[in-house]
Amino acid sequence: MSSVNPVNWKKRAAQINPNDSLVYGETYLSIYSQIYSYTEHLTHDLTSTVSLRNTNKKDTIYVISAEYFDTHGKLIRTYFNNPIFIAPMETVAIVIDEIDKEGGTGANFIFDWAIKPDCTEPIFEGIQLSTAGRISFTTHGVRLK
Repeated sequence: MSSVNPVNWKKRAAQINPNDSLVYGETYLSIYSQIYSYTEHLTHDLTSTVSLRNTNKKDTIYVISAEYFDTHGKLIRTYFNNPIFIAPMETVAIVIDEIDKEGGTGANFIFDWAIKPDCTEPIFEGIQLSTAGRISFTTHGVRLK
C-alpha cells in the first residue's frame, strides 16, 4: 500500500444516476513493482505512481473501480468500493511504494470508468522509478472496451 498521503477515497465518493446517458469504458495499465536486471534472477524494486487524469476543462469524470493485479493475474487489492469523481483537469495518484513487491515484474491495473458522451476519455499513466538504480520509465493505459 501507499504510505505517501493516500487519497481519502470516501471524500471522492460519487453517485452515478443509472438514468444518466454516460459512456462506460475499461482501461488496462501495466505497472512494474520490479524489473529484471542482468538475469531473470536479479530484480530491482521500483516505486510506481499511477496517474488518473481528467483532461476535460468543464466536466467531471467517474472512475468506478481500480483493481490491482500481480504478475500471475491474482487480484492484490481494489482501491475503492464505490465510484469516485475526478474534477475537470484534475489528476489523482495512487502510489505503490518501492517496498511493496506484491505486483512483481508484470503487475497491472484495470480501471472501469464513465464519462458524458461528449467528454474526452480519461488518461491512465504509470511512472516507475528507482533513485537507487537510477531507473525511470512510463507506461500508458490502453482502452479495452
